[in-house]
Amino acid sequence: MPGRSKKPGPEAGWSLIELIVVLVILGLLAAVVGPKVYDKLARSKDQIAIIQVGELEQALNLFAFEIGRYPDTSEGLQALVQNPGGIDTWKGPYLTKGVPRDPWDRPYTYLCPGQHGDFDLCSAGADGTEGTDDDICNWK
Repeated sequence: MPGRSKKPGPEAGWSLIELIVVLVILGLLAAVVGPKVYDKLARSKDQIAIIQVGELEQALNLFAFEIGRYPDTSEGLQALVQNPGGIDTWKGPYLTKGVPRDPWDRPYTYLCPGQHGDFDLCSAGADGTEGTDDDICNWK
């Protein structure tokens, strides 16, 4: 019939306004949910570091029990994986998967004798700077 307009069918698609509304809604969701997800990720890395410091402490205590002393700073945490040399009572390795790096992929700091006890074991935390509030250490 002449003069009759066509009605859009199912393949007509979305209008520009509908697309903009959907994008605004997705943007709002990302703005609300994104920071919470990031915060959970940051806290989980802290928890991993706390667990690793505890495991390293246990390995160091076992080393000290068998050897009679903790590894000194020059021997470092590597003494938990391989005999630093000339120690007949070494029965390691005390860590089965090697010395771990902290969750931010940096080595742990180890000092023996320590300033806060027999030894100091520390991760510099997310900012990578030692001596700040986000450090994760065996004495905190």
